[in-house]
Amino acid sequence: MTKEDLNSYDFLINEEDEVMLLLYARESAPQNSTIEISVENKSAVFYRNADDVLNLTDIPDEVLDCFADTDKLLVCEISHEEDEKDTQITYAYEAEITD
Repeated sequence: MTKEDLNSYDFLINEEDEVMLLLYARESAPQNSTIEISVENKSAVFYRNADDVLNLTDIPDEVLDCFADTDKLLVCEISHEEDEKDTQITYAYEAEITD
């Protein structure tokens, strides 16, 4: 898996219009995670911890709409395995949404 693959992410929306950020687990653990949303730019900056920051771009409108109704984002980090069926949840936590 390339570094670019490790930086890939996706947003999932459940039936209650709650958003989850799904990404591959990083080397360091998440700590005091926050996310700054820019609705105008359809982007966000996700601060996993003091040393790990991800730029999220081209966020779909339906995801941005869901952010308006909450102050937390559920984040799920999964292991990166050669065989997809061996993938496991490494971290599941909430990140505070900031402006």
